[in-house]
Amino acid sequence: MNYETLVTVMRRLALEAGDKIMEIYESDDFEVKTKSDSSPVTEADEAADALISAGLREAFPDVALVTEEQADSHTLDAMTFLIVDPLDGTKEFVNRRGDFTVNIALVEEGVPTRGVVYAPAKGRMFYTDSVGKSVEETGPFDKETVGETVPLSVSNANNSALMVVASKSHRDEATDAYIGKYAVEDSKSAGSSLKFCLVATGEADLYPRLGRTMEWDTAAGHAVLSGAGGRVVRFDDHTPLAYGKPEFANPFFIAYAPSVELKDA
Repeated sequence: MNYETLVTVMRRLALEAGDKIMEIYESDDFEVKTKSDSSPVTEADEAADALISAGLREAFPDVALVTEEQADSHTLDAMTFLIVDPLDGTKEFVNRRGDFTVNIALVEEGVPTRGVVYAPAKGRMFYTDSVGKSVEETGPFDKETVGETVPLSVSNANNSALMVVASKSHRDEATDAYIGKYAVEDSKSAGSSLKFCLVATGEADLYPRLGRTMEWDTAAGHAVLSGAGGRVVRFDDHTPLAYGKPEFANPFFIAYAPSVELKDA
């Protein structure tokens, strides 16, 4: 894999998909359908998926591709694959809250090694560079020319005053009970894969997720967090969260800065 080419293509496709998503987001109305698992899907999901999938298949025809919106792609016999959530945070999108993201990642041997997370309504873009280090690009988001970037590094957490981020749409009593095991200075809510990025930037120390997610929801954010020195582990036994699992379903997990003293489930 040519990582320099990969990063260039992923960044460009994320920006192009973001433009398409915002065009629909800012329209007077858009159609919302319900998928078989009762989750919402919009024309923005489908348009972004088509754009990203076509671009990745053209650039990397020999690499397996998994996307949320293409059910027939959900079988895999490869250790290296690209995985896409074209619009993570559809509920945030439908409710016209800005916490939705475009997510593209590369998984190698069960590990997300490169990824891009773009929040077009927030004007924030996070990605791994060609050597796997994470940066935030601050604009102006030209498709062909990279703007100013800031290296990302997780916090040196103060375990007596932690900053915690949790899901905006899926927070529950079990999540609150687990967070209650820590000495927390502040707890904030965020949608979509932005939570991984807030840990990657040091804006949060800990992100526990005690709910259903799929690999396309987490792979890009996981890659960004790893490239900033962070970790993502299973909630039950604190072993690394792996990818390429049957049906791509994740167990509960914890994303965190390594300086956080993790509590048992």
